[in-house]
Amino acid sequence: SLKVIGTASRAETESWVRELGAHEVLDHSKPLSEELKRVGLNQVTHVASLTQTEQHLDQLVEALKPQGKLGLIDDPKTLDVSKLKRKSLSLHWEFMYTRSMFETEDMIEQHNLLNRVAELIDAGTLKTTFGEHFGTINAENLRRAHALLESGKAKGKVVLEGF
Repeated sequence: SLKVIGTASRAETESWVRELGAHEVLDHSKPLSEELKRVGLNQVTHVASLTQTEQHLDQLVEALKPQGKLGLIDDPKTLDVSKLKRKSLSLHWEFMYTRSMFETEDMIEQHNLLNRVAELIDAGTLKTTFGEHFGTINAENLRRAHALLESGKAKGKVVLEGF
């Protein structure tokens, strides 16, 4: 069975991560190795790095067991993949639009995946990471949304829509 471990650094976001289904929540403002030990783990087999991979790479490599898997979705400007070699770690990048951009043979899988995710959300199995809705896209709302993101205090996705 899979044990899901999330990260948060505030009580409010820790509660939110648990509500989303994490079994354990680590404080990402503290060293990852210490936080893993706090929950009874030394290393893990899989890591999904969703943001700031470049900043946390050394700690992620340390946290992964040999032959572990590192998945990421962000866009680090530089990433020293040689750090993964010693442990024979594999790197898995995911980009939502690869199939459609390159018209891959399995392009229909994007449709299937999105339908499945919609079913799981409708059934309550998956929960949205929607955080705050700032209304229509205009200069003031963009400034407000950007200020929240820059503050490091955003919880979930920040949404603006329409013009």
